[in-house]
Parts: sequence; structure tokens; C-alpha cells
Amino acid sequence: MSFWELFAQGDAVSRGVALLLLAMSVASWVVILWKAWLLPRAVGGVARGVAAFWQAPSLDDARQKVAAFDREFLVLPLIEAARAEAPGTLAAAGDRSQQLTRLLRDALHVALNKLQNGQVLLATVGSTAPFVGLLGTVWGIYHALTGIASAGQITIDKVSGPVGEALIMTAAGLAVAIPAVLAYNVFGRQIGRIEAELEGFARDLRELLAHHGGEAI
Repeated sequence: MSFWELFAQGDAVSRGVALLLLAMSVASWVVILWKAWLLPRAVGGVARGVAAFWQAPSLDDARQKVAAFDREFLVLPLIEAARAEAPGTLAAAGDRSQQLTRLLRDALHVALNKLQNGQVLLATVGSTAPFVGLLGTVWGIYHALTGIASAGQITIDKVSGPVGEALIMTAAGLAVAIPAVLAYNVFGRQIGRIEAELEGFARDLRELLAHHGGEAI
């Protein structure tokens, strides 16, 4: 019996579990495909953008060169934040180094939050899908044994068939969870690389601008 045949013959709880697993699978694969496209572009874009920045003769030229590589808009926000000024406000209080630290930190958090989008969903699916499938299995076995007991005749054939069919839910839960867990780990390493690159760039940029103070560069 296939998963869909089991779904057609199941009760409301079994169908609800099956639909939940299907929704979790679709959602996780949408995130997996999106991040599989996004993160390689981000890794290359950040590396080339940072390199282009340091090879530019001035900050204005650097912004233009970085824009050509930073397709995911991860490096440019740091540059824009470092140039932002708010005279007459508390944001402008303190020395230049403190202002740069605050502005770059906020811009860095925005960029990292963009990269982290979808990671919580993958972690949630990977950790809960096996238990959702197990719930469907337990419920299916319960109904199978109840039906066998009401029939008044118990044989190996009558037990193994319904129980085996119910175990399909466990397999379905694992099939949903395994890709999500693998993708979460792979994407986490790529995000870690980008995060380290952006943090290093933000630190170097702060030192550069703090050293020059209000001078144009």
C-alpha cells in the first residue's frame, strides 16, 4: 500500500498528519531551493565586493565597484551605514569610533538576519517531522489493532498488514526531516563563512573611517 492509499483510507487524524508532513516537506524544499540559489551568490558576491572595496582609490569609487558585485546587498549597507550622519541627535553623540561601531553593528545585524531567513524553519522541520510521523504511526497501529480485535480473529497476516501500513508514516516523517537537517547544516556553514567575512570587513572599515575622522577618503 502506498502513502496515498493509506491517506485515502485513513481517518481525520491520519489525514491531518499526512497533510502536515506534506506541508512541512513543501515548505522546507522551497527554502532549500531558494537558499541553494542565494547563498553561493552571496559567498562570491561578498568576497568579490570586499576585494573591490580595498582596491578602489576612494570611498565613492568603492561604492560603485562594490555595487557591481554585491548582488544580494550585503556589503553595501555596511558602507552606507558608515557614511550615515544624524547631527543634533543622540545617534551623533560620542566620538566617531563609537558612532561607527553602533552603525556598523546595526547594518551587520540586518545583513545576517537576511542570510538566516529560513534556517529556523529547516531546524523546526528537521527536529519535529520524525515525531509527527511517529504520531501517525502510533495512531494507525492503534486503529489497526482495534479493528483486528473487533474482528475476533487474530493472525500474523492480519496484524502485519495494517501495522506495516501504519509504519509508512514513520518513513514519511524521516523522508521530510533528513533533507531539512542536511540543508540546515550545509547552509549553516556557508552562512558562517559569510558572517565571518562581513564581520571582518565591518571591523576594518570602522578602523579605516575612525582613523580618518571627518576627512574625505
